[in-house]
Amino acid sequence: MPADQGTHVVLGAGGGTGTAIVDELLRRGLPVRAVTRRPESVGEGVEHVVADLNDPAAARDALSGAAVVYHAASPPYHIWTTTFPALNDSVVAATSAAGARLVFADNLYMYGPGSGVMTEDTPIRATDKKGVLRASMAEKLLLAHTAGELEVVIGRSPDYFGPGGTNSALGENTFGAALAGKTVRWVGSPDVPHSVAYLPDMARAFVTLGLSPEAAGKVWHLPTCGAPTGREFVAAIAAASGRDVAISGTPRWLLQLVGLVNRAAREMTVIYYQWSEPFVSSDAAYQEAFGPDPATPLAEAVAATAAWFEARASG
Repeated sequence: MPADQGTHVVLGAGGGTGTAIVDELLRRGLPVRAVTRRPESVGEGVEHVVADLNDPAAARDALSGAAVVYHAASPPYHIWTTTFPALNDSVVAATSAAGARLVFADNLYMYGPGSGVMTEDTPIRATDKKGVLRASMAEKLLLAHTAGELEVVIGRSPDYFGPGGTNSALGENTFGAALAGKTVRWVGSPDVPHSVAYLPDMARAFVTLGLSPEAAGKVWHLPTCGAPTGREFVAAIAAASGRDVAISGTPRWLLQLVGLVNRAAREMTVIYYQWSEPFVSSDAAYQEAFGPDPATPLAEAVAATAAWFEARASG
């Protein structure tokens, strides 16, 4: 089914990425079905389906009639390795049955440490469990495309922030802490560059990939707001909010110590290299193919995100 003639189905529509994609589809006037695991608000003008995508039959029903499926669903972070592959298999089978294109929301974990400026051609050399998992899932998706099982497009982004982005590394622990007058506990060194992506920019790019025939069968690095250091990012929050915001780096040994009693900290030790050395993504290939599609300036994106967090805190 042509991408512009059917329903656009968003999986994981209750999360930060999924919510942003729903908003972008509505902005473009496209028919949207939001799939969530639990009943929740997904906004007006959206068909809402509650489904457990791990159940192949439920996934097939949820994706019936789809033209494009945006796969932004993921299991809880700490059980990726045991549950994500099966979830992906279920989604692939259901997307194939619908005759739809699958747009997969991926990250940059597969490249591993010491990768320099990451592009689509950067070697896959992760050795940690999360990076190896991400590499394996992406390879399997592209093989399914090559085999003609379905059309697949992969969009990769670094850590994101934006309205609705509470669970990312740049979410509650960064904006929430800063706006509450607390010290931001930045993972790793606050003095190395780290690419960041703004949710509305990501969503715009994902929908572009969903609608563009030439995107199929490829990996694309999506637009970012540059690669600020932690200090520069937190300074932007301070400027937007009119507050003094302190930042403190977190050495690996401390993260490991906290990880003895804190599951989230324990999981972050696996990808500590992303925060202790430059972690920079290039969107040059995407811009050449689909641009110009510049990202929102960092100061503007941070200000909009800070306003959303402040409104949320005030009820």
